[in-house]
Amino acid sequence: MKKWIIGILIVLLAGGGVTYASLDKDQRALLANMPTDRNVLFWSDEQREIAFRTLDAIPILANARVIEAGDTIKPLPEGEPLSIPTDVDAYMEEQRTAAIVILHDGKLVFERYGLGFDADGKWTSFSVAKSFTSTLVGAAVKDGYIKSLDDKVTDYIDGLKGSAYDDVSVRQLLTMTSGVRWNEDYTDPQSDVALFNEHQAEEGEDVTVSYMKTLPRDVPAGEQWVYSTGETNLIGVLVSEATGKALADYLSEKVWAPYGMQQDATWLLGSTGHEISGCCIQAATRDYARFGEFIRGGAMVGGESIVPADWLEQATTKQADIGAPGSGYGYQWWTYDDGSFAAQGIFGQGIFIDPARKLVIASNSNWPNASGQGAEGKQRTEFYRAVQQAVDALERAE
Repeated sequence: MKKWIIGILIVLLAGGGVTYASLDKDQRALLANMPTDRNVLFWSDEQREIAFRTLDAIPILANARVIEAGDTIKPLPEGEPLSIPTDVDAYMEEQRTAAIVILHDGKLVFERYGLGFDADGKWTSFSVAKSFTSTLVGAAVKDGYIKSLDDKVTDYIDGLKGSAYDDVSVRQLLTMTSGVRWNEDYTDPQSDVALFNEHQAEEGEDVTVSYMKTLPRDVPAGEQWVYSTGETNLIGVLVSEATGKALADYLSEKVWAPYGMQQDATWLLGSTGHEISGCCIQAATRDYARFGEFIRGGAMVGGESIVPADWLEQATTKQADIGAPGSGYGYQWWTYDDGSFAAQGIFGQGIFIDPARKLVIASNSNWPNASGQGAEGKQRTEFYRAVQQAVDALERAE
């Protein structure tokens, strides 16, 4: 045990994550007693609070690949501070919020940190990464690696041939309407989302493909929306197969370096070496906000969009009915009927984008439950509305 503790501390010190010296006594004790299983869904609140800022340095999880930043940093000039009509301190305490960064018209108008976290730290994204992965699909279409969203998934992933995915298109994978059976219950240790992380692939086979090819068809492709992290992981495999590039490298090439992210980020790898594309980017909150601004501005680099002309309009508007009034699902983005949209991750991670108001809100948290089925999700929505009101008031005053 002592050797394991020393080993993790060395990795932490060398890996650019949380440093041992920055932790208080209680946090050091928690770090020395991290779980020995990989399933973060069933860790304690205290264990997650430490782990979320350093997942890429915990040996029991996975290796990580660096998403390299470039030499030039996109500035975030200060704008007129927002006067948000809510008690932000109380909100952050109730949400267990580590960071909130708000941009208005590309300017930094609000920034606050909690849980001992700060602007230099990196926090894990969880399913916020899905929207990054979706954007890489758009880039691969623009670059000619993917011919059409109507192509079959098996045109790009040979290992799925003969499975329920024979009938599924790339578009249906993006919109989570494959019709393949999947259980995303975060409270059930026997759900697919819990089991597929522990799946052992046969030698030479990608672990995601190995698990997903065994799933049965539930309904015909295109008929029903079912949220499936496993399918986003398949999208990542598809992009890597189509481009011949690791996702972290492709993200660095297309977005991270040329757009001007401030820090290198990392992307956790599954047991067979692919990025876990439905999850697990570690980045600074300001860089999550920059990604939101990148999308709001049309995914432009050097005056040209990295995605096809109609991509963002389709990706960020309702393509699938999720059974919730006023909401929908696009290409790995949650959509709202007022034109706003969001990337969302379990335990309270998010990037909210309101193009009409030129607004981006990036936030990271450690909710007590994964899905936010309690008060947390409603509180966050109310916070978004309060920020929108603040922007409206600011614009009326100008």
